[in-house]
Amino acid sequence: MANIICFHLFLFVLCMFLFQTPIEAYNTGFSFKLIHKNSPNSPFYKLDKYHRNKPRSFYQGPRKSLVQKGPHTRVTSNNGDYLMKLTLGSPPVDIYGLVDTGSDLVWAQCAPCRGCYQQKSPMFEPLRSKTYSPIPCDSEQCSFFGYSCSPQKICAYSYSYADSSVTNGVLARETITFGSTDDNHVVVGDIIFGCGHSNSGTFNENDMGIIGMGGGPLSLVSQIGTLYGSKRFSQCLVPFHTDTHTSGSISFGEDSDVSGEGVVTTPLVSEEGQTSYLVTLEGISVGDTFITFNSSETLSKGNIMIDSGTPATYIPQEFYDRLVEELKVQSNLIPIDDDPDLGTQLCYRHETNLEGPILTAHFEGADVQLMPIQTFIPPKDGVFCFAMAGTTDGEYIFGNFAQSNILIGFDLDRKTVSFKPTDCTNQ
Repeated sequence: MANIICFHLFLFVLCMFLFQTPIEAYNTGFSFKLIHKNSPNSPFYKLDKYHRNKPRSFYQGPRKSLVQKGPHTRVTSNNGDYLMKLTLGSPPVDIYGLVDTGSDLVWAQCAPCRGCYQQKSPMFEPLRSKTYSPIPCDSEQCSFFGYSCSPQKICAYSYSYADSSVTNGVLARETITFGSTDDNHVVVGDIIFGCGHSNSGTFNENDMGIIGMGGGPLSLVSQIGTLYGSKRFSQCLVPFHTDTHTSGSISFGEDSDVSGEGVVTTPLVSEEGQTSYLVTLEGISVGDTFITFNSSETLSKGNIMIDSGTPATYIPQEFYDRLVEELKVQSNLIPIDDDPDLGTQLCYRHETNLEGPILTAHFEGADVQLMPIQTFIPPKDGVFCFAMAGTTDGEYIFGNFAQSNILIGFDLDRKTVSFKPTDCTNQ
């Protein structure tokens, strides 16, 4: 989710050999609910980028599934960043957390919460859950990566982000329940999550936490990966400003396969256990005109991160300047230069989204076409702005505006990312 972050995680990750408990499940996949969160007016709200550590491969914990098949689930959407619905505890409590492929920790605000941001829905109350199990600070799993100890002798964490957002709390094991389209439920036990008792930052009242979907050992995909055949998942995000009753989805295991006509695949450059999904962007074409990522330097492998938690795409400033100049050449509209609210963004006045030009992101071995609905977004009525930005901080991101209407499959075992043009509003 943003300007590549400061990662403070004083603990707790479990390693593979620490948890070997029988599994009652079938090696199939299942799906989660994704819900867009309410977005601020600016298209570049929350320009923070997440950066995490490079942890080791994760453990196999006790877990169970009560269904033989976990089908693809349709979900509700809103505007802005994406929220996933999952259910915590026994009895179950619905949690809506930001889907973030740029971080690992799964956490939710928990009562009592003396230093928390305001949320609309009731907070999770761990003491009311029969399956809540805090991790002791003297346990092997807490000390494996270093830890701090709460006054109650529970494994305590502090996880912070570059935009100064932070969550502090305790690590615990809990049961998570997911819905499915066959009216059954998928129940997974002993998921490690953060019960946040002091949280602050750039959250709004719809956010109940963050669902870390990165490649590190604490992420949701790493924890449940082997239960459903492999560590892989796919996402299909609806475009910005899609009607709130329209759906997007995220699927795990066999249900996450991205195949068929139009699929292109690029290598994941990330090391095993690394949080960020790094790929190599060679350049972007505006129509038939290719603009190289680097005009003079040798192209670096793994030069951009795919991050579902960051709206805009961030590229080197010099690359961005060349790209914008070509966009101006190929557009038949006059850029807006008299609206101080828009700053230096490339924006056009138009009643509906632009018809062109069409961009193509050239990843290593994979050309991904980007239509105007993925590259121009409306910060206000009758205005559409280019959904990319230049940066000089050396950390580059392929954001969720550009990821929309593409079925994207992340395969951590095969180390690939696959793209397939898809109408994500019709999944």
